[in-house]
This record gives sequence, C-alpha cells and structure tokens, in this order.
Amino acid sequence: MSRPDHNTLNRFRSERLKGEIKAIFTQIVLLLEKEGLVSLETTFVDGTKIEANANRYTFVWGRAIKKHKERIAEQLEELWNYAEAVAKDELQNTESIDFKEVDSEKVTQTIEKINEVLKDKKVASKVRQKLNYAKKNWTYNLEKYKKQQELLEGRNSYSKTDTDATFMRMKEDHMRNGQLKPAYNLQISTNRQFILHYSIHPHPTDTKTLATHLLGFEESYHKAPKELVADAGYGSEENYNLLKSKKIKAYVKYNYFRKDQKSGQITTSQNNPKLAKIREKIFKLLNTSKGIKLRKQRCHDVEPVFAQLKHNKNFKRFMLRGKNKVEVEIGILAIAHNLNKMSKAA
Repeated sequence: MSRPDHNTLNRFRSERLKGEIKAIFTQIVLLLEKEGLVSLETTFVDGTKIEANANRYTFVWGRAIKKHKERIAEQLEELWNYAEAVAKDELQNTESIDFKEVDSEKVTQTIEKINEVLKDKKVASKVRQKLNYAKKNWTYNLEKYKKQQELLEGRNSYSKTDTDATFMRMKEDHMRNGQLKPAYNLQISTNRQFILHYSIHPHPTDTKTLATHLLGFEESYHKAPKELVADAGYGSEENYNLLKSKKIKAYVKYNYFRKDQKSGQITTSQNNPKLAKIREKIFKLLNTSKGIKLRKQRCHDVEPVFAQLKHNKNFKRFMLRGKNKVEVEIGILAIAHNLNKMSKAA
C-alpha cells in the first residue's frame, strides 16, 4: 500500500487547506453546539505565545530604523550647512529644506545640488568621501527602511526569515537570560475546554488582540457571545467600551482588581474618571455570585487547553512560516483537540 510522501502532505496542508480550514473548524463547533456539548453564549478568552519557525538572530527593529533615518537626516543637514558656508552665493536663492523628514527622493536631489555647487570649490577630502558614500548608499538605505517599515505595520520588530513573526518575551526561557524570540500570540475562546474560536496576532500583549479576535468570532458564527470571561491582561478602557458596544457582559478583571479585593476599596483614577466608573461597575459584576463562579471556572476552562497543546502534545514551536500557514497549522490542532474531546464525551 502506497503512502503519501512529505511533499504531498505539505502541499495539502499549505495549499489545499488554505482558506478552508476555518470553515471546517466552524462546522465542527456548530455540530458540538447542536449536540449540547458547548455553548456559544459564554466564552473564556486567553492567549499564549508560540515560537515561530524563524531564525532567532536575524531581526529588524523599528527603533533601529528610526535611529538610522535620523542619523542620515543629521548628516545631510551637516553637508548642506557646509555647502552653504563654502558656496553661499550659489545657494542664496535656494528654497529652505526641512531635514526632519527625509526620503530617498529628497536625499538624491539634495546630494546632487551639493555636488553641483561644490564641483569647482576646494573641499576637504572627508567631505568628498562622505558625499560619495551618501550618493552611493543613502538612497538605497532609505528605500530599504521604507520597505521594512511597511512590513512592521506598527510592530516594534520582525524576523527576516518570517516577516509576520514578532520578537516577544517567552515564558519558556531555558537560558534564563530574557532572550526575545520570534513568535505569534495565539488567542483562543473556549467553553467546557472545547475551542470555539482561535486567532493569530503579531502583538505580544493580549490587550490589543481582543477586537480582532471578537471580529473573527462574529464572522464565523454571525453573532457575538453574550458573556466574555478573561483575565486582567484584557482589562483596558478600550476593551470595556468595545464589549459594551457589542452588548457583551464583561467578566474581565482590571489591573488593580486583586488589590481592590484585599482592601475592599476600588482604585480611583484622577486622570481618567471614566475608567474609574468602569472599574466600579466591573468590580460589582465580578463579585456577584455568577461573577465569582465564572472567575473560578476560567482557569479550569481555557488554561487546560493550552496545557494540552503545549505540554501534552509538546507543541511549542510552529513548523510553517507566515501567518496564513500558521493559521492552518493551529486550525488542524484545534480540530484535532475538539474531535478528541468529542470522542471522549460520546
């Protein structure tokens, strides 16, 4: 009996399942709901970071790009000031140049103008060398930085071998040196330890992921959950307002909830009175009988799913590269997890 080889399996996983895996997963969850095994009314949300299949030492940092661009702007202004000092008459009618924001076109035009006015002048050899270096490299570098910033899309970093992966601080730090690794932030919604929805994010913090995660949930099931339970990582003013606008009861802790529980007083915010009012409402909601029940249930509902995936299945690093392929990979795992639990429930 012939067996499919590695390339056949890889093509099926990377190409055939692309764009289809989420629909298959959704159909299975709807079947689970029909069988009474899950409810889409109450969801427990949490996230975990999973290392990307990318080189840990080939990276691009947003701050480094900004610093390099600022350095080019400073050096360009220095060259322009030198040219003005040496050839003041030739540049007196020239429009003033703003060196705060420079691009490849502005650099090319400015270098050409400087070379033109200094052509017949006695110029220091270091200045000539810098002009030649600038003409040869700065335009190319600025174009490269522009493309890198487009790939960053507001992130602080990415890996050169998987540009969708962001460098994040991981819990699994065997070297104990706080090394950042290229990773994805996996968000899941669960109910009775079944995965209802999953999404992949480039942001290391959970706070920024909730809006996109909820949107994906609504696209899959054409409705939002009635209740959402999450830890303090999601407790921002924006997220509370988002849940309110969608008429979702927010059983979501805020940063000072544990402190407020001990003291019996709600932490106020003089700079943000709106947030203080929100905290007051959330504090009361979390301390209702249902709020206490859901808070206790959260750690027994969503966190065992991560333990199953990462510890029992030893899935701590993606095998594929790129967000689309990573979503297929986690989709297969989520389906396998749900079917396994379904078989045990039966």
